[in-house]
Amino acid sequence: MTTEQSEPTYGAGIHGASPTVAEMVRANRANWDARTPVHVASRFYGLDGSRTAEDWFAPFEWADLGDLAGRDVLHLQCHLGTETAAFAERGAAHTVGLDFSAASVAEARRLAREAGRKVEFVESDVHHAVEVLGGRRFDVVYTGKGALCYLPDLRAWAETVGALLRPGGTFYLVEFHPLLNALGPTPGPDGEQLLLRHDYLAGRGPIRSDTPHTYTDGPPVQGATTSYEWRHGLGEVVSAVVAAGLTVELVRETEVLPWKRFEAMVPDGNGWWRLPESEPIVPLLFALRAVKGAGGEEPVTG
Repeated sequence: MTTEQSEPTYGAGIHGASPTVAEMVRANRANWDARTPVHVASRFYGLDGSRTAEDWFAPFEWADLGDLAGRDVLHLQCHLGTETAAFAERGAAHTVGLDFSAASVAEARRLAREAGRKVEFVESDVHHAVEVLGGRRFDVVYTGKGALCYLPDLRAWAETVGALLRPGGTFYLVEFHPLLNALGPTPGPDGEQLLLRHDYLAGRGPIRSDTPHTYTDGPPVQGATTSYEWRHGLGEVVSAVVAAGLTVELVRETEVLPWKRFEAMVPDGNGWWRLPESEPIVPLLFALRAVKGAGGEEPVTG
């Protein structure tokens, strides 16, 4: 899940140096390793049993995914596996969660073991997933809710997704809307207002953040506090998926979120949140479903 930015710094490294993409990815991995104990201890994730795996899903996700019984499911960028568990609970034949943070994978394995769930967790950067998983393919590949902002190249990512799917397989993405990431609370004469404060589109490079706080409660992050995020507009996301040879079946935009991102938000039911009726209805989350052709079409290049 994406962090909140107060004063974004685009493409800048420490003391003004410009790190390479590989260095930024390594910084993100170290940051997520450092975040993991904070998130494990947080009320936000509810690992004490106060939240279930189902809490992280909107009802439309299950309608879009359909029956998972007997299907092999891969969850990319799974963090602690809080969502991954739901696929096993809904009857998936085999469920795999993949994440580049060794600390997150270790905790995900522990939580699955203690709950008696048969879920496999693999440590890998998403771009190396095909190799690390030994060429295995899946009926469903799922990802989202704060995943895409940590990917510098969506074309390469989408091609990886396509290679992980069996012919006829389904790719399902549920992600924070680019508009949500562009909005920020600003003091106004009638109280806090949401205004455009950050980029919607890519173009100015990654955003560097250096903070001991994450999107959860819990103690401050110790150690690696620097992270980098890339902006991706909705058009860029859809175009990357299409270029990878997948057929887009639906794109949803919705005004609800699984947690209270802004102070003005009100409960929407099922533990989810939305802006109050006094505010405009704007998309905060989007979903995309695509399928791989039965012939396993090759990605479009050029």
